[in-house]
Amino acid sequence: MKYRLLAGVSALVTAVALSACSSGGDGDEAGGVTTVDVWLMRDSVSAAFQKEFTEGFEAAHPDIDVRIQIQEWDGIGQKITAALASNDAPDVIEAGNTQVAQFAESGGLLDLSDRKDELNGDDWLKGLAEPGSYEGRQYGIPYYAANRVVIYRKDLFEKAGVDAAAITTREQWIDATTKLNRGGTQGIYLPGQLWYALGGFIWDEGGDFATESGGRWKGALDTPEALRGMAFYARLQALGKGPKDSDEDDPPQAEVMAQGQVAQVISTPGGANVVVEKNPGLEGKLGFFPIPGKTAGTPGAVFTGGSDLVVPAAAGHPDAAVTFIKELTGDAWQKKLAVAMSYVPNRTTLASAVAGDPGASAMAVGAANGRATPNTPGWAAVEAENPVKDYMTAVLTGGDAAEEAAEASADITRAMNAGS
Repeated sequence: MKYRLLAGVSALVTAVALSACSSGGDGDEAGGVTTVDVWLMRDSVSAAFQKEFTEGFEAAHPDIDVRIQIQEWDGIGQKITAALASNDAPDVIEAGNTQVAQFAESGGLLDLSDRKDELNGDDWLKGLAEPGSYEGRQYGIPYYAANRVVIYRKDLFEKAGVDAAAITTREQWIDATTKLNRGGTQGIYLPGQLWYALGGFIWDEGGDFATESGGRWKGALDTPEALRGMAFYARLQALGKGPKDSDEDDPPQAEVMAQGQVAQVISTPGGANVVVEKNPGLEGKLGFFPIPGKTAGTPGAVFTGGSDLVVPAAAGHPDAAVTFIKELTGDAWQKKLAVAMSYVPNRTTLASAVAGDPGASAMAVGAANGRATPNTPGWAAVEAENPVKDYMTAVLTGGDAAEEAAEASADITRAMNAGS
């Protein structure tokens, strides 16, 4: 989910909840001015960016006022579901990219397929565009993205004679991490249940968590491709002391890196801020590079977290809503948003906007090969149980990979088809 992936990013900004940012008018259609009601999520924009965009938009579109309400991620799924079923929905809603399918399935979203060309749909990041679609129709318009990169200790790399810029393949990454994993240094701190990272390795091999056929989904962790992805994860995880039975939050991996003996972690770039906050002595000693792929010409596949913008079917001002979305996802404001928030812009053609931000530029490289979890409402049930985590721990603690994968795949199949 987006809110987990961006947990580190929230340290970059302090967002102020504003119940209204309208520049004038007493309500809809006052004096010929339409008021567009918008729900944006906590920490997706700073208060300064929100103010700048609102003023800029209203100046460019004097017939539209913007009223933005900041929403909390906790419980947002239920709140959006209720809004979509009502006759009083906002005109634009920001939703986590993996949430769009479940909202589209309900019939509560406006089909925006015929607006893709004017919204630059040919260049959208795959990891945002694909989960924004459902049954061949486009409901979510890519807003911004973030994904994991490798955060590394420059001083430890130099001491070990490792050049981060020369790590362009997974095998080179293993070799470098092996050199780093000596003495009191962990080559990498990789907890056993970082399933988002596992997903990238599986996708690199041509596999997936699940596949669809004839309207039914089937768990796919037991395929040869997915098993190769798990085998690579196990090799990498062994080059450190990460716990095999927990994820990146237990203990918080940024706090572990801050202790000074970890050369690398896989995290969103915002995690580096937490590391330095916990250990100011590491200021200036952290760097970033994209997760390497199987070959030098292609970065590793990554789970793309982020948000899409949707228009409820019950929106009172759908045309004005699309105008709002077109501005916020257009070239000018996407570049400003990326710089202000260290996000990846929603289109591959805008990656240069974050060239001056080392963490964000590393994200942008990975985002070009970004993916998302299976695009179906049934995936929510899988994440609720998360047999993937149990599978990873079982393999890392000595279980037979093929047997454990078959059991986890059966659990995924059951969860994804429970409502069908």
